This record gives sequence, C-alpha cells and structure tokens, in this order.
Amino acid sequence: MNCQNFSIRRISRTMVPALAITLGVTALAQESPRLHVPRAAFQQAIAERFRAADIADVGAAVDPNTAQGPGPGPIGPGPGCNLFPAPPSVGTTVNLSYFGPPPSTTNQSLVGPVQLLKTGPVDTTKGTITIPLYLGHMKNGANVWYVLTDVDDANVAAELGLNFSAKMTFMSNAARTANLDQNGDLVFDKGTVDFSPVRSITPGLVGQEFPPSASQPGAVGDKDYSPFVQIVNAGGVIYNAPIVAFGVNANDISFPNGNVDYSKVHDQVVAIDPVNMTVTINLINGFSFGKPVWYMSMDTSIPLGAAIEHNTFAPLMAALHLGGDDTFSSPIERIFISTNGAHDCANPQRQGLSADLADGFRPNNVVGGIPTNALDYSPAWDAQLFEWTPDAIIKGYRGQVREEFQILTFVQDGLITGPAGGKFGSSGFSINCTIVQRLN
Repeated sequence: MNCQNFSIRRISRTMVPALAITLGVTALAQESPRLHVPRAAFQQAIAERFRAADIADVGAAVDPNTAQGPGPGPIGPGPGCNLFPAPPSVGTTVNLSYFGPPPSTTNQSLVGPVQLLKTGPVDTTKGTITIPLYLGHMKNGANVWYVLTDVDDANVAAELGLNFSAKMTFMSNAARTANLDQNGDLVFDKGTVDFSPVRSITPGLVGQEFPPSASQPGAVGDKDYSPFVQIVNAGGVIYNAPIVAFGVNANDISFPNGNVDYSKVHDQVVAIDPVNMTVTINLINGFSFGKPVWYMSMDTSIPLGAAIEHNTFAPLMAALHLGGDDTFSSPIERIFISTNGAHDCANPQRQGLSADLADGFRPNNVVGGIPTNALDYSPAWDAQLFEWTPDAIIKGYRGQVREEFQILTFVQDGLITGPAGGKFGSSGFSINCTIVQRLN
C-alpha cells in the first residue's frame, strides 16, 4: 500500500497549524474456539530489579524503522531507555530483605509499584503483559480477535480487572457498536482492520529525524474502525476493545511462543495463543506526574502517528473531541510528546520522537492523570507535541521532562513551544493507550 493514500491533506483538516507546518515538509508517501469466561483479577508483585543478563538483545543490525512488530521493549540498554526504579537498598548498609513492603501496598496513591490493568501478569524482566484474548464476529460471520482494557463502568472495571475511565462515557460518537448474541459473544456492526500493510518510516536528517520524510502504518482500519465499542444491548457501556487480528481462524494466528506473522496480527503483539485464549503485548515507558509508568499503545487517529507508534490507524477515532482536557464532555486525557529531545539510550535525559526514530526505542512520553494519582484518566490521549526552543537548547536547559505541569510551566516561560515554533496545544490527533502499571 502506497503511503500517498494517507496524504497530509487528509489529516491537516483536524490538526492545528503548528503541526501542519511541521508535517507539511514531509512527503507522507506513502471454526474457532469459544470465548473464555473473563479471568479474575491477577495479583503479582513487581520484581525489585532486572539483571543485566535479563535484558533482551535488540539486535543492532535491525533497522527499527522498517522492522515489523512492537520494536524494543521498555527495558533498554541504558538509563535513557529504561525507567525501571532502583531498589531502596541502594546506598544503605543493609540489604533489601530488611525493607518492608512499599507504601503502595497499603494505599495505592502512595509511593511504590501498582499494577493497574489486572487481567493478567506483567513480566517485569521483558516488559510485557499477558491478557485474555476474545473472539467476536462481524454480522457476516468474519472473526474478530480483540482484547479488553478499559471501560466506563466502575463496577464492571472492578469485576473484570479493567481500568475504569469515567471520560469514556463521552466517546459514543467515536465508538463502533456491537450487540451480545445468545452465547454472550460480541457481534460487531462495523469496523474492520487490514493487518497486511508493511510498516516503514523514513527518518529525516541525522539529529532531526522527526518529522520523517515518508511513513506507512502496519495496520489500517476502515472508516468505521475505532478501538472503542459501545454494547447496545448491555446498557450502552463503552469498552476499549482494540482488534489484534481480523478475518482469520485460530490456526492462522497461533504463535504462542512468539515469531508472530505481523501481516495477520497487531504489531504490538509479542505472542498470541488462540488455544488458551491469551495474547502477550509489549509495554512502553512513560511518566505520569513524575512517576514512571508502563502502558500499551494500540491505535492512532492518523496514519503517521500509527506508523511511529507501531499500531493501527483508526479513522473513526478522529471523531473524538480534542482540546478540552478535563472540561465537561471531554473524552480525552493529554499526552505530551517531545519532537526534539536529547538522543542516546546512554543519556538519562533522552526523550522524544527524533530519539525514537534514531534508535528505535520509545520516546519516554509524559501522560496526564492515571488511576491512583488522578480521577481524569482516559485511554484516549490527546497528543500535544512540543519543541524545545533553539535558545533553550543553546543555554543547556533541554532535559527529560516528567510531568504535565512542569511542561506547561516551561511553555509559559517560553522554553517550549509547539512544533516549528508554533502555538503549543492539541496537535489534532489521539492515541489509544492503556495504562498498565505504575512503576513507583
């Protein structure tokens, strides 16, 4: 599929001028098993710290911008690509066994690790989560393989181990619809995904890799596809239910030990097991109000973002109302994405899209509220791209920012702007990202 099918003209209508200026210089070329009963919430302690020997070899010879699949996991080769906290015993005269449990085991708002998406175990040595795989169908009988991560009903969230998001109630205009059949399976009215495109990105010049000169997402939804689903005959509850495979049978996507065929399966999937009905998904580093977090990234409302995020282009997500943050009827929470942060995994200040396109590791984005530190969590994240000013860089002020109000203060102080020096604010697209774990 040629990337020219997703021209900048198509997306610019919904993007603010600052992002349009930045991206305007780019040439966007470019019979199955029954559904299992939902699993009970899974409780698992987080490992104190990985060993160096546990870090996977990401393969320096592989071009991360043309490789298929999720890309490197969150446990990278240096402090700029690894946010996992050190144990509290560092620098003390006693070993870790003398320390009590972290305060978060008593109160989740306090310091310490908290697993938020509780439908399956997190592997802290690999940076993945294994969660239930569900099977539904289209009206014509086509198989729809999907996962559940978030819901707008607090009781359902508690029962199934999903994340609760009150803001999802305001997503109905950007949600596809489905009904439960007599077997309790979902039958979807609309929304399909083609996983056959080959993901690729052509970065910009060295040191200015973002914006890329060409890009192609590895999965493309039709005009009616959104990961958000409203169950019409179940009280209109809205779920986050990203599709991970479509129109295939179980034997077509049986990769329980990895080596996934990404022409049939979502790029963020590390392993998929349609016999035991589980799927293992890559996790991504980020920050929320100074705390390191891991999250899943599954869908984006524009093709360029989907290519960078290793996820699905979901056109119906463009119907989400952006720019309102925590106001009445807002379905979104903000995500702050640097375009020109410092490079190199060895650099603890590493951050941003240029760094991502240079080495393949993720950009260490900053998200707003998540469960345990705020009430305004939403898996629909309104992308706010920002750029350090030339003056801030010359003076050595550029660093790794870790929380929302720090960024907003730097904007107010003139150290950060929107892309290409434009006005800071919503960049006109959204990303479907589920918070999985707070690391501290």
